[in-house]
Amino acid sequence: MDKEPITIQGLEQLKKKLEELINIKRPNIVQAIGEARAHGDLKENAEYHAAKDEQGKIEGRIVKINDSIARANVIDVTKLEKRDDVIFGSTVELLDLKSNEKKKYKIVGEDEADLKKKLIFYKSPIAKALIGKKKKDLITVNTPSGEKNFEIIEVKYI
Repeated sequence: MDKEPITIQGLEQLKKKLEELINIKRPNIVQAIGEARAHGDLKENAEYHAAKDEQGKIEGRIVKINDSIARANVIDVTKLEKRDDVIFGSTVELLDLKSNEKKKYKIVGEDEADLKKKLIFYKSPIAKALIGKKKKDLITVNTPSGEKNFEIIEVKYI
């Protein structure tokens, strides 16, 4: 069982999601199954089958989150020596050399990655290109829309 890096915030989010699944969603689906069961014949009861499917999804998610928590290698970048290196957990500000647009990303674990929140998975192409580089370095990332070139403007451990 390999350890997976995760930030403190990511671990807290996982624990909250697990608590919600166990204390709110699981009891609600058990109640929905009971109500559907009360409607009679289970073979043709669409409500019952939908509720059982949802129960399976919830239980699967609980198992996955418990596994992620068990394998978590929590990394607090605020406690690391401040350098200019891009590492797991660092926040990186980039300059797109073609459009002159600035972008900011935080490199995180799989369970906390969310591109809309600018949280990128450490195994993603852009994170792989960034890790190990320093402020002022130039990087090239192959994306589905073609090659993109960036300059690292700032590296923060926040």
